[in-house]
Amino acid sequence: MRYREKFIFASFLIIGCILVLSVYWQPILWSFVLLLPLMAMGFYDYFQKAHTIRRNFPLIGRMRYVLESIRPEIMQYFVETDTEGRPLNRIFRSMVYQRAKKANDTAPFGTQMNVYRAGYEWMDHSMYAINKEITEFPRVKIGGKDCKQPYNASLLNISAMSFGSLSKNAVMAMNKGAKLADFAQNTGEGGLSPHHLKYKGDVIWQIGTGYFGCRNEDGTFNAKTFQENASKPQVKMIEIKISQGAKPGHGGILPAVKNTPEIAAIRHIKPHMDVLSPPSHSSFSNPLEFMAFIKQLRDLSNGKPIGFKLCIGKKQEFIDICKAMLKTGIKPDFIAIDGGEGGTGAAPVEFSNSMGMPLREGLVFAHDTLIGFDLRDEIKLFASGKIISGFHMARAMALGADVCYTARAMMLATGCIQALQCNTNTCPVGVATQNKSLMKGLDVNDKGQRVANFHQETVHSFLELVHAAGLHHPKEITRNHINRRIGMHKVAKYSEIYPNFIKGCLLESKTRPLHYQQFFNN
Repeated sequence: MRYREKFIFASFLIIGCILVLSVYWQPILWSFVLLLPLMAMGFYDYFQKAHTIRRNFPLIGRMRYVLESIRPEIMQYFVETDTEGRPLNRIFRSMVYQRAKKANDTAPFGTQMNVYRAGYEWMDHSMYAINKEITEFPRVKIGGKDCKQPYNASLLNISAMSFGSLSKNAVMAMNKGAKLADFAQNTGEGGLSPHHLKYKGDVIWQIGTGYFGCRNEDGTFNAKTFQENASKPQVKMIEIKISQGAKPGHGGILPAVKNTPEIAAIRHIKPHMDVLSPPSHSSFSNPLEFMAFIKQLRDLSNGKPIGFKLCIGKKQEFIDICKAMLKTGIKPDFIAIDGGEGGTGAAPVEFSNSMGMPLREGLVFAHDTLIGFDLRDEIKLFASGKIISGFHMARAMALGADVCYTARAMMLATGCIQALQCNTNTCPVGVATQNKSLMKGLDVNDKGQRVANFHQETVHSFLELVHAAGLHHPKEITRNHINRRIGMHKVAKYSEIYPNFIKGCLLESKTRPLHYQQFFNN
């Protein structure tokens, strides 16, 4: 007899027994208060057609879905090793938590990394390490010759995360941390909210393709509302988002469940509907128009630093932007390079996994191209993409960055447990949700201090690495200081993998590197 036939036979047998017992033994009848719902579920499973497992194995088949629902927790707590977790492994997650709490963040018994695997990297130290107490952190001046209000930026800042993707409590905690430790918070493309301004921390206002917070009803740019927000004293810089590492060429995604009336009012959109930002800007369609838009924002903001963020895609397009800078004389004050490995919110799998240049290659290309066009002196580079530790900062600066962004580390410092529910509105710790019952557990004062702690401890550790290398200042880090194992018996310095460019070499055909010549043939 097949399983389903046995199930039906047993069900009728139990029903018959219930009828008999209801007459002769009522105490046992009460036990079926539990059994009858289970039987009802079994009958439903047998007759439904959506799930084959449940139809073939009524009731028992439901266990598959229960186990599948808790698979991420089982993997994180019982299966993965300290070095295998994704997107961030346990070593880095623990480091962030410890620094955020100002707990002991040292590691016992040596490294857990396999130092002989291809891809392992390390920094050269010096016999003559600098013995100097770190009492203050260096700052980086952002602002070229046309900037009237330059900003002295911290070496590490909060990368773009929107109110909407994050809860208001998480936004406020990060802003409070930025205020306590004197660094900047990027608003993300979701607009400038009251929560970004409450604790008066420095803010980098990001303008995305949806122009949230400075848009007309048809989704085009509104100069008046931009000027009103850009004039706020907490807004230190303006960042135009061209693309982001998580989904370059796609545009932002805010699920309807997260689009509350409050968020809709800030973004100037309708609530309770999916918000899909356009993949490109409507204010410009070519490099020359892009430069004009940069000038327009600089004028409207009364000379505040204007920059743009992108994940490198077609190299020709970035080169064309550099040509437009030379032709118009208009230059951004900074460029933020996002890596294809970046991202904290919702993204299509294909875009997240297979679109966009990773940070290291993108950063090298942008830095070298600006050097080749003799534009690098006025333009500062930000690096964003899985920057968690002091070494990650050192590596990014060796490749050309002046300043670093971090998003996921700041989420962890705010209480994130990497539950991977950022896109479902069910974040259990209230960081990436608009569910009030979940976000109420996130204490702004406590988590704000933790964000400040993480920033201070990580920048301090980075500066210790700089001094251990015998350097006095982060700007002295070069590609010669970082090594990468590219085979069991072969190691190369970054200066060998990514040879340095000669300043101005792209300005004349006779000095252009051969692999760049193709971009100048048209």
